[in-house]
Amino acid sequence: MNFESILELAIQIQQIPAPTFAEAQRAEFVHHLFEREQLADVESDLIGNVYARLKGNSPSARPLIISAHLDTVFPPETNLQLTRLPDRLIGPGIGDNSLGIAGLLGLLWLLRERNVYLPGDLWLVANVCEEGLGDLRGMKAVVERFGPAVQAYIILEGMALGYIYQRALSVERYRIHAQTAGGHSWKDYGQPSAIHELAGIVTRLTSLSLPTSPRTTLNVGKFIGGTSVNVLAAEAWLELDVRSESTTTLSKITAQIQALVKASERPGVRFSIHPLSTRPSGELPASHPLVCLAEKSLRQQGISPVLTIGSTDANIPLSQGYPAVCIGLTTGGGAHTTEEFVHTAPLKAGMEQLFYLVTKIWEST
Repeated sequence: MNFESILELAIQIQQIPAPTFAEAQRAEFVHHLFEREQLADVESDLIGNVYARLKGNSPSARPLIISAHLDTVFPPETNLQLTRLPDRLIGPGIGDNSLGIAGLLGLLWLLRERNVYLPGDLWLVANVCEEGLGDLRGMKAVVERFGPAVQAYIILEGMALGYIYQRALSVERYRIHAQTAGGHSWKDYGQPSAIHELAGIVTRLTSLSLPTSPRTTLNVGKFIGGTSVNVLAAEAWLELDVRSESTTTLSKITAQIQALVKASERPGVRFSIHPLSTRPSGELPASHPLVCLAEKSLRQQGISPVLTIGSTDANIPLSQGYPAVCIGLTTGGGAHTTEEFVHTAPLKAGMEQLFYLVTKIWEST
């Protein structure tokens, strides 16, 4: 197969803006791709996920779900210019997750080129709302639709070739809001400013002692507020991301955060904290047949597999006890930056890994 065609498709997809909650244009493009391939049951659901079915040979065989998320972290005004070098593609969202979406079509092309007919139906799904505050609602809808009656859920990411995500990382996100009376920066100097007060919260948050084992992290990703340079801000807010390998530890840290926010209130200064989203945890044992097959699929390509934990669409099926893994199609770096890149040469191994996994899954799991 000419794997260059997968890269070319990834570039076309990358050029279509798809911020979380605004994936419609990219979803429509993928919908047309599925129709062009004459797949069965091509449809879009109410939240924007796009589905297509490659019919299997046996009605009694369970279906296999292969999904990749449509959305990116970049706002619509982002310059999506892509640079092509001999060994890599550089551009925002090329690996996360334009190449993952292109991999859905690449898998279909490989199966047809090699005249491989699968026992069960293969559902290809391009889903929405994986990034940011999307709260994995796209994958929630996918899992709600198919439930436990599947062979497995396989999640594709453009990068991270060699890693198998069979553990789901617990994540909680909050908005902390500060309110004061505000005022003039000279006349009312000494009165509280919501920005200053919120900055104090950030300082106290980043002073919290977080364990390294289980690994736990805290990040203030957005800080917004104020009216003008010479105005004491009447309100400001921030968005906070907290993660841990342990749900117990995560609960303890978030309780500390809530207590810290409450203790920071004083006359003239009000705080509120609101949950924004939660990504549930889950785990597939390393001994599970799906994990073992995913490892074998990598070893077939001369790649040493690494089992790891992460926050991906696989969180949803894993949290409900369904077999699922997230895998990568090539290597790369700079994820979530405008200098994101993927290496082109390893894509062949990544696609062969996926092909092996899909064609062996009914006999191995």
